[in-house]
Amino acid sequence: MSKVAVIMGSTSDLPVMQDAIDILKELGVAVDVDIVSAHRTPEKLFSFSKSAYTNGYAVIIAGAGGAAHLPGMVASLSPLPVIGVPVKSSNSIDGWDSILSILQMPGGVPVATVALNGAKNAGILAAQIIGSSNSEIMNNIISYKEGLKEKVIKGAEEVKKSF
Repeated sequence: MSKVAVIMGSTSDLPVMQDAIDILKELGVAVDVDIVSAHRTPEKLFSFSKSAYTNGYAVIIAGAGGAAHLPGMVASLSPLPVIGVPVKSSNSIDGWDSILSILQMPGGVPVATVALNGAKNAGILAAQIIGSSNSEIMNNIISYKEGLKEKVIKGAEEVKKSF
């Protein structure tokens, strides 16, 4: 069974990254969570990134704020797809520093980047990657998206009733 690693630079990122953890669990994807700081624990970053593939991960979601080097550094060391979540941190320049640090990767070192604090979409994207070769996860994604459609239709009906 393929699993997803959800990593972040510090515990202050957890409230944002919890959305990825929750949606992955809802979609039936196994998830492991850890703190891996690019700046404070570089040895752990190297060890995690180089062994992630052999440890059974299919996708890595990496959230970071400020300078946000974690997703790019992981992508430079691992052959796995990496999804970066820019986190608006307390020392952030309105989140733009995180967004650009993750988005502006050099050729050959891709990081899929979601919106600022967009961890839920990172989780869905990771599940879709796994679902492309796992029919059980794909069926869960199809059901999830059908539920989104039904929610919109129900909301539209409620709006129509009030006018």
